[in-house]
Amino acid sequence: MGQQVTRRLQPEDQNANTWNSNYRRQNLLGRLLRNRSSRSQSPRMTQNFVDLHLLPPELGLEILKNLNATDLCLASCVWSDLANDESLWEGLCMTHWGSCSAYHTWKSERKSFKKLFMLLDEGSLSFNTQPEWGIQYLIEHGVLKDDVKDIAQFFHFTNQLCWQKVRIYLRERQDVLEEMIKLQSYKDQFLPNALRKFFHAVDSPTSRGDYLNLLIEKFAERFCIDNPNLRLTPDVITILCYSLILLSVDLTSPHVKNKMSKREFVRNICRAIQRDADHETVVDRDFAGHLYDNVYLVGHIAPQRWESAQSLQRN
Repeated sequence: MGQQVTRRLQPEDQNANTWNSNYRRQNLLGRLLRNRSSRSQSPRMTQNFVDLHLLPPELGLEILKNLNATDLCLASCVWSDLANDESLWEGLCMTHWGSCSAYHTWKSERKSFKKLFMLLDEGSLSFNTQPEWGIQYLIEHGVLKDDVKDIAQFFHFTNQLCWQKVRIYLRERQDVLEEMIKLQSYKDQFLPNALRKFFHAVDSPTSRGDYLNLLIEKFAERFCIDNPNLRLTPDVITILCYSLILLSVDLTSPHVKNKMSKREFVRNICRAIQRDADHETVVDRDFAGHLYDNVYLVGHIAPQRWESAQSLQRN
């Protein structure tokens, strides 16, 4: 009888031990977070700050993942083993620079991801001062290959570069620009939304000129390749893109008092295509109306990018 009772209690004891273990972890984590949030309010509370070494390593790493690079360096002064973990610095690198040539070999060569982060950060700062210097710095330190595709992917998957400097670099390196456009996919996307995505990736110029003409030309070619079912030529897409840009300026600029109506926009598009494009190409009036509705409801084709939007209308 006693043995039967013992056997019946074994599963319950295991569940109780598991529950107690989870409870202790949650209690430690709760104390850690509470003391961290109250540090600025009461300096005396820092005496009860829970040491991360008291936590399981995987839980300590999960907490440190929420720190940026500066805070992680400070944390390494106290928790050196945890804060210098390669997985933390690899995650920071991938978060800020989604693609770079060094990722393919850095881990297999057992190099420090903390050092890689410092190199990427220094290279990005140099790029934001002088684009050529930044790229040359990354190439010389083995972080980036001197390859068009690698440079294009580096630009495409990072949020650490000044896009005005990227624009300057792309004007000189049209081969990199073409590779960046190839990384985009506009399949089954409505034209205004695809154009927004394009300008978000390559950054729109602030006025009309040769660079804008080049961008629209490249976009039109790519859009037609991704959407052959629309049966629209690059020339027609180019006309529609300029019409959308002008409409965006007209509807969003506070200096334009008499806004373009939907009827005027549809009429202007139909006339422009009949005059400048193939006579066999016909844009449905309902389709043109949907273009107007999208800009009216969603907003500018290149939001927060066109600092001198009025110059496009004047030209």
